[in-house]
Amino acid sequence: MTPRPSSRYLAQMGIIAGLYAALTVAFGFISYGPIQVRIAEALTVLPFLLPAAVPGLTIGCAIANLFGPFGMVDVIVGSLLTLMAALLTARMPRPWMAPLPPILVNAAGLSLYLPTMTGIPLLGGIPYVSTFIAVAAGQAVACYGLGYPLLLVLRRKETGVH
Repeated sequence: MTPRPSSRYLAQMGIIAGLYAALTVAFGFISYGPIQVRIAEALTVLPFLLPAAVPGLTIGCAIANLFGPFGMVDVIVGSLLTLMAALLTARMPRPWMAPLPPILVNAAGLSLYLPTMTGIPLLGGIPYVSTFIAVAAGQAVACYGLGYPLLLVLRRKETGVH
């Protein structure tokens, strides 16, 4: 028999999912597209500290992508990419490495379908490499510029080191 998740775990998961979805939708003008800075991606460092962040981010991404312009492809594939990145982030050995999986996984995966979803063929106006660079740059801003400082603050609070 599988143990049931604790109330704390479920609460953390729900809060993270809600925050991710709300931040993405609230900043929708920069959250969707081949060139984006999804502010909510700052939260993708949380699996380094909180196991509940893995399902929380995945659910939050699915909800957020329901509001985006790319339909069910983005809801399903985008959420699976977020899940993959979150699982890898949880396994990173050092805090400074925690932002790497969301940057690389999303840049690699989103670049496969965003150009065609935006009406630009993959080998046409914005090729894979250009989209990869654009997505990676936006992810780096969110993950290293916002997420990494968040991770350091939360880690200090967790360990009591100031």
